[in-house]
Amino acid sequence: MDDEIITELRPVTGPLVFGYLRQITGGAARHAALTGCLSEYCRRHELTLCGVFTDREPAVALRSPAFVGLLDALGLPDTYGVVIPALGHLGPKPVAAERKRRITTTGARLITVRSTRQAAGGAPPFHPTQQGAT
Repeated sequence: MDDEIITELRPVTGPLVFGYLRQITGGAARHAALTGCLSEYCRRHELTLCGVFTDREPAVALRSPAFVGLLDALGLPDTYGVVIPALGHLGPKPVAAERKRRITTTGARLITVRSTRQAAGGAPPFHPTQQGAT
């Protein structure tokens, strides 16, 4: 009999992702909370969070050091995508649109933890079940 561990018992890594934060306000506790949010999301969705790039400057430069570092990391083999808490972390709308374009141009996916789509009245979005499901 083979003593090799079966697949379900082997440590298996999920798709590799990098986090990106734009944190202008708040201190270490806020950064820890945002990073924890990304970590928990990745854990629940079986993603491997390889690192988090953080911009802390109030001025939004398209080519900030953290964003350039993120783009470099996306060039690594087997990188699946970028995870962010919300689209606002990419910056103001014009900058965010260009950053989103640059991320997707690398072939990486942009994963947003908190969607901007909400049903009227702030209620959670409605997800109908598939036909035939019970």
